[in-house]
Amino acid sequence: WLNGVLTDPAAYYGTGTAAPGAHPARASRRNSNRILRMMREGEQPDPEVIVRAPPRASVPTRRPPPFSVGSRTRCRNTVNQMVRTTAHEPARVKAAIRDKAMALGFHAVGFAPATLGPEMRARLAAFLAQGRHGEMAWMADRAPERADPRTLWPDARSVVALGLSYAPTHDPLAVLGHRDRGAISVYAQGRDYHQVVKGMLKHLGAFIVSRYGPAVKVFVDTAPVMEKPLSQAAGLGWQGKHTNLVSRAHGSWLFLGEVMTSLDLPPDPAETDHCGTCTRCLTACPTDAFPAPYQLDATRCISYLTIEHRDPIPVALRAAMGNRIYGCDDCLAVCPWNRFAHVAHDTLRAPGTAAPLAALAALDDAGFRTRFAGGPVKRIGRDRFVRNVLTAIGNSADPALVPHAQRLCDDPDPVVADAARWAVERLTGGRIAP
Repeated sequence: WLNGVLTDPAAYYGTGTAAPGAHPARASRRNSNRILRMMREGEQPDPEVIVRAPPRASVPTRRPPPFSVGSRTRCRNTVNQMVRTTAHEPARVKAAIRDKAMALGFHAVGFAPATLGPEMRARLAAFLAQGRHGEMAWMADRAPERADPRTLWPDARSVVALGLSYAPTHDPLAVLGHRDRGAISVYAQGRDYHQVVKGMLKHLGAFIVSRYGPAVKVFVDTAPVMEKPLSQAAGLGWQGKHTNLVSRAHGSWLFLGEVMTSLDLPPDPAETDHCGTCTRCLTACPTDAFPAPYQLDATRCISYLTIEHRDPIPVALRAAMGNRIYGCDDCLAVCPWNRFAHVAHDTLRAPGTAAPLAALAALDDAGFRTRFAGGPVKRIGRDRFVRNVLTAIGNSADPALVPHAQRLCDDPDPVVADAARWAVERLTGGRIAP
C-alpha cells in the first residue's frame, strides 16, 4: 500500500497471490492479524511484507442500544421537518406566511425570535415588585412564563407577531362631552376581539403546519405572553410612553396576537422608538396613571379601575373618571401617529354610539347579558358594570339622574350600593332621600 493505494498485492498478502475466490479485503484483514500475532510472540515478520496498511474506521466495542419507539418517532419527525424547511428558502417561507396572514385580514405581520432580553424581564419584575399590577394576581402567578416565551413553551423558536387594526372612524373622545351617556372604550364597542383574533390565528397556524410541518401555538392577550415587547422585536411598532404599542402605519389602534412555532425563521428588524419629545399621552391621562414616561401604575388607570378592579373605586379617583364606564381611550386617542391609522376590520368596527346612563343603570343581570352578548363588556358582569355607571351618574351634574341612582342605594351587591349612595350625595349636595 502506498498512500492508501494497493501497489503490490503479492507483497501485501505475503502469499504471492490471494487464494482463488478470496475477497481481497478479507485477505487483508487476515494478513494484518497474522502480522500482529507474530509481533506479539516476538517473531520478526518479513520486512518486505510489512507495508503501510490502509486506514480503517474504528469499530465500536459494543453495539449501541436500539432506538425506542418514541426515539424513532422523534427522529422521524425531526428529519421530516428538516426536509420540509430545507426544501424552502426562509425568505420564501416568511413571504408565504405574511401573504396568508394579510389574506386572512391582519394589517401587520412581523417575525421575531422566541425570546426576550434581560431589560424586558427586569421591567416586568420591577412592575410587579412595586405592586403596580394591583389585583391582577395572574400577572405575578405566571411571571416566569410571561418573561420568557421558552419557559412557556420550550419548543418555541420563532414568533409570528400579528396586528389587527381597530381604528375608529369617529372621534373617540367626543362622547366625553355628553355626560349623560356612558363612554365605552373603542375596542369594546364591537365583537369580542379575543374570539375574532384567535380564530384568525388558528387559520394561520393551520396553514403553517400543513405547508411546513412544525408545531405551533397561538396566543391572544389572555395568555402569559409579553406581546408588546415581542411585537416591537418583530418590527410591528414600539412601546410608547403610554406603554402601549405604537405603529407608524396604524397608530395606537392595534389588537395583537402571536403564533409561536418550532420553525426557526430569520427575524425582521426590530422597531425603534419614535415618540421623540411628545408627551401628549402622559398629560392626557385623567388620573395621572403614568409616574414617568414608559411606566404605568395600573392601580390608577381607568381601564384597570373599570374592568379589573372588583372593589369600590377609590373615592379620590371617582371624579376624574367622568363618564367613562368601561375602559379609557384618552392616552391612545391623542397620539399623533393615529393620523396614519387604517380603517378597522369590519367585524371589529366600533359603532361610535353611546347609551344613556339612565338606561344602563336599569339593567338587571339578564338584561346586561343580553345587551352585551358577544362583546368583551360582558365578562365583568352586571354588578361591576353598574358600579361604573353609577360613578358616571355621580359625575354627570344632572339632577334628573338622581332617581336612577336612588333606587340602587339598597342593591344586594354592597359595591353597587356604595356607588349609588356616592352618586346621590354628589348630585344632591349630601342629601340622600329616605
